[in-house]
Amino acid sequence: MAGLTDLSLAAMRAGLKAKQFSARELVTAHVEAVEAARPLNAFLVETPDHALAAADAADGALARGEAGLLAGIPLGIKDLFCTKGVETTASSRILMGFVPTYESTVTAKLFAAGAAMLGKLNLDEFAMGSSNETSAYGPVISPWRAQGSTAKLVPGGSSGGSSAAVAARLCAAATGTDTGGSIRQPAAFTGIAGIKPTYGRCSRWGVIAFASSLDQAGVLARDVTDCALVLEAMAGYDPKDSTSLDVPVPHYAGGLTGSLKGKRIGIPKEYRVDGMDPVLEDLWQKGIDWARDAGAEIVEVSLPHTKEALPTYYVVAPAEASSNLARYDGVRYGLRVAPDGGSLSDMYAATRAAGFGAEVKRRIMIGTYVLSAGYYDAYYLKAQKVRALIAQDFARAFEACDLLLTPTAPTGAFELGAKTADPIAMFLNDVFTVPASLAGLPAMSIPAGLDGQGLPLGLQLIGRPLDEMGVLDAAFALESRAGFSAAPVRWW
Repeated sequence: MAGLTDLSLAAMRAGLKAKQFSARELVTAHVEAVEAARPLNAFLVETPDHALAAADAADGALARGEAGLLAGIPLGIKDLFCTKGVETTASSRILMGFVPTYESTVTAKLFAAGAAMLGKLNLDEFAMGSSNETSAYGPVISPWRAQGSTAKLVPGGSSGGSSAAVAARLCAAATGTDTGGSIRQPAAFTGIAGIKPTYGRCSRWGVIAFASSLDQAGVLARDVTDCALVLEAMAGYDPKDSTSLDVPVPHYAGGLTGSLKGKRIGIPKEYRVDGMDPVLEDLWQKGIDWARDAGAEIVEVSLPHTKEALPTYYVVAPAEASSNLARYDGVRYGLRVAPDGGSLSDMYAATRAAGFGAEVKRRIMIGTYVLSAGYYDAYYLKAQKVRALIAQDFARAFEACDLLLTPTAPTGAFELGAKTADPIAMFLNDVFTVPASLAGLPAMSIPAGLDGQGLPLGLQLIGRPLDEMGVLDAAFALESRAGFSAAPVRWW
């Protein structure tokens, strides 16, 4: 029943309800797909027993009429979410062998809704990267290929395992985390949809921290409706997370209308950067036309501090990473390297030297530097002030419009190794996604077209705080008009 893996999540739910196939048949097809796709290196840990047990439970619940929102739906879980009894490493050597004794709130909610976990997905180490090349367990390979080429491409990052697995039809949807674009950019690179909700909409409890004031769990899935279904299951207040927002969770999928009548869509003039790919600029204009066709009024807005967003992010995020990653010392869990005759400090140093990869070390050093006594005011404090100005820019823009429409990433996917020697070039992948993260706003990428090499390009919608419904509905309207149906041709 190989055709089962080609169904959307919504179609899987409908088929299960109509008894066209069982949850066990659905999950088995995906387990086999995961096994066949090991050359992609998308999964770090495969959990077929967990998935099949959840499938059997879902079949029972379906028979009794008690099925949850995601009963029997096969999902992939980014290996940043702690999963009870299943190794969780954040793709780092320093957490090799760490098996949590507890479940993250997000995964607990998904499992309570009946989802079946196929395994843990690869990512950039501690979510630090834009291409999924910093993983200690090797890079994820995109299922896409450029026209006439066999070169291996990146799937985006840090949620590259998630984006590759969804695009390759290995799972119906996957969890991701987005700190500066780590859901939206990989979604754009692999021709799928991805949403980062408002900061605080989904619990961070049990999610391994990178930058605590920026990290937010979200969803990568085949389309907008599928994202809406999974987000509804995983969102909600959590008293264990002090940043969690105690607000009702809407019925997202049921609220999708596809009409933008009466809505104003803002186009930030600062996002028209020099040297933008003409194909991307043309696609952005098509998105504007689609929004107008759906009934929206188009207005130009200004976000004057946009050019400061990227340097601000790369001060704030490494500073928080420097603090968060100080807990990995070889004492309590994970890797321990104890030099013969060495002191406790020697063990700390040896463990971190062996356990952290180059990109993580780079960001820890930057973060420690900007937090040091002589530079705190000049860098970290100033960055926090600029972050406040960026948030104010968005607030003023939303006085003139309801949503913002921008490109998701400045280019399509690139070849493995093309940018690893140039950190600045890698950082620029997030130039369009970082501002919304700094402001804590909901934002979503949808596939909208192909570049000159036949690779996916995405458009991004940004909304007011807690207006995931508005973002999803606008994305649904554009998705229906874009008619994106391209998919990678299987080579693995």
